[in-house]
Amino acid sequence: MQKYVIALYIRLSLEDYKYDSMSIENQHLALNEFVSSMPESTHAEVLEFIDNGYSGTNFERPKVQELIELVRANQIDCIIVKDLSRFGRNHIETGNYIEKIFPFMGVRFIAV
Repeated sequence: MQKYVIALYIRLSLEDYKYDSMSIENQHLALNEFVSSMPESTHAEVLEFIDNGYSGTNFERPKVQELIELVRANQIDCIIVKDLSRFGRNHIETGNYIEKIFPFMGVRFIAV
């Protein structure tokens, strides 16, 4: 049986430093708290992808690219973010991933 893999994606842009609620630490805590409440997490592998200091207006971020490559390689079962803006601020491209690519790849996407 293949292990269930949960990917936590955390992003903080330079602009977000103004808001404590968006900090890397706060996102990390919120996501891990959510994961611990998931029945699937009991025997899951949890991976973290953190892009610190990157804008969400495009997907040219090192860790989001690494995450997408693992999705394409069928190595991710679930992606969890604090909110949609952490994954991306380009609504068309973000929507394409959430509504088309991830479902096609069998990846569950959760915005806490």
